[in-house]
Amino acid sequence: MTTPADPDRARAEALDPSFGRRIAAFVVDWVLSALVTFVVLPYDLLLDPGQRPAMLLGIPQSSWVTLGVFVLLNVVLVSLTGSTVGHRLLGLQVWQVRPGAFPVQVVVRSLLAGLFLPGLVRAGDGRLLHDYVAGTRLVRPGAEDSRDRRSA
Repeated sequence: MTTPADPDRARAEALDPSFGRRIAAFVVDWVLSALVTFVVLPYDLLLDPGQRPAMLLGIPQSSWVTLGVFVLLNVVLVSLTGSTVGHRLLGLQVWQVRPGAFPVQVVVRSLLAGLFLPGLVRAGDGRLLHDYVAGTRLVRPGAEDSRDRRSA
């Protein structure tokens, strides 16, 4: 005898965005962070020939600042609106899966997303590692409806 699949899990999997959408949203957010770093903050893109940029742990300081801006934008925007600029442009939202304080979950998610690697590893339930650890899920609202229309 077969048991029916968990309807909540099936619905969640139907709402999962493609890996391409996730990467595209990450790139949009990273480019936005780099623009903030180099246009708004006092970091120069151009150095004199032979001049080395200021370094921190062997990495240019501007890269660390870009990472900090990326995490900060993620924390603020996802806490307030449920999505970053990249998420919004690609029709994605961050949903809370596990009970708890959503802003704390967003901080954990954003710090792990800043490491980039957890965004490439899938957990057992299909979520990426940074979402799984934080108790969140990145979804594409309305994707379930569009899949139903295509199959009809």
